[in-house]
Formats: sequence, C-alpha cells, structure tokens
Amino acid sequence: MSPRYRNGTNSAGTVIAIVADVMAGILGLWILMYLLNANRANDFVQFVHDAARWLAGWSYDLFTFDAAWARVVAGYGLAAVVYLFVGHAIANRAQRH
Repeated sequence: MSPRYRNGTNSAGTVIAIVADVMAGILGLWILMYLLNANRANDFVQFVHDAARWLAGWSYDLFTFDAAWARVVAGYGLAAVVYLFVGHAIANRAQRH
C-alpha cells in the first residue's frame, strides 16, 4: 500500500484502497489455487472460489478461450485489475477532498 494512504488524513480513501486490494487479492488467490489444482473439497478453497465467483460475476465467462485455465486467468484477472484500478482511482479522488 502506498504511503499516502497511511498518513491518517483521509480514512475514507484508505478504506476504499484496502477494500479494493482485498477484493483483488481474493481474485488473485483463486487464480493461483485454480492453476495449482487446489483441492476443491477443502472448505477454504471452496470459500475463496465462492467469493471470487461472486466478485467476478460480471466478467466470469466473458472470454471464450479453448483452454479452461486461460478463461479463468482472463476472466478473474480482468475483474482483479478493474477493482484495483477503479478502487485506487476512487481512493485518490477521495484523498484530494
């Protein structure tokens, strides 16, 4: 996290940036778990998958690659990048005001 969010001057910007980071982190964790063939019967893996599926509901199956891993990386990765970009843009905007 950038030092400008830690100075305590604007807690709204900090909260927005942290939420965006957590959302992108969950999506990134699911991509990693999928690529490493994590045990889907595990409760933690199932929780991460459900959370990632909910967060990426708008971008899931957006791309129609033949390989399943490419669809997962592109769909969930796009959602993670958008959440980071939009979340930090909103946090920067809130930081100015």
